Amino acid sequence: MNIDQALYELGVRDDTLSDDDIESLDRNGFLRVENALTPEQVEVQRRRVYELIELEGEDAGLEVHKEEGADRLGDLVNKDDIFDICFTHPKLLASIRHIVGGDFRMGALNARNVHPGYGHQAFHQDSGKPGSPGNYEYVNSIYFLVDFTEENGPTRVVPGSHSGGELANEAMDDPTDEHPDEVHLTGKAGTAYIFNAHLWHGGTINRSDGNRPAVFAYFGRRDVPPYIDQRKYIRPETYDRLGDGAKYVLDVQGAEEFTPEGFERSRVVQATGHR
Repeated sequence: MNIDQALYELGVRDDTLSDDDIESLDRNGFLRVENALTPEQVEVQRRRVYELIELEGEDAGLEVHKEEGADRLGDLVNKDDIFDICFTHPKLLASIRHIVGGDFRMGALNARNVHPGYGHQAFHQDSGKPGSPGNYEYVNSIYFLVDFTEENGPTRVVPGSHSGGELANEAMDDPTDEHPDEVHLTGKAGTAYIFNAHLWHGGTINRSDGNRPAVFAYFGRRDVPPYIDQRKYIRPETYDRLGDGAKYVLDVQGAEEFTPEGFERSRVVQATGHR
């Protein structure tokens, strides 16, 4: 299987992205997708995120990292099939293909639940390097599990910064400051934003009295190192339920042959005992 076959199996067609979608990705560096999740998917994902935070306790987020004032979860691919839509949504996949201009794979499927009074981040690029047209390596996406408002700490971005060839921490005196061109990504629960990972972006402080949960799916060109090697995490029950297209996007096809036992377990999964 190749990327074209995988994307076709997962519902991507020549008209999945409109001309306006493509213009937004190219000019602004991001695309808003209304109703990317149904109300039912939002409810089930939000409930499952809170269940996993409670279940994993102090171990929550060990697959990625810890953050003061926010709950982190990693490896959602293996924790519930309700999250599969977050890495197989056709508009997401078509956008990634357009941005990187070739083959790609998923590098992480995580959640972040920001508590009141926390969440402000410096402007940064998830890629860690400046971008330029024709040389983009990574793409990120965020799925809102509650309404994102000006009060509860929406993500802020600087439109067009993905193509400027500069790093935020080098171009700004203080990347934690406001930027004169920044915009906030707000919307109803179920909205998704797909953005070029070279885009300057960061969280803002949650000034509401409620938590702000969201799911993030991160992707990279297939010729660059993945953020997380999904082959080290994939579990037999997950592998068995995935179609060939999803296995290709995760880069886990043939995973049953990786070790004599069939599947390699990551050190984190072994240490925490999570299944």
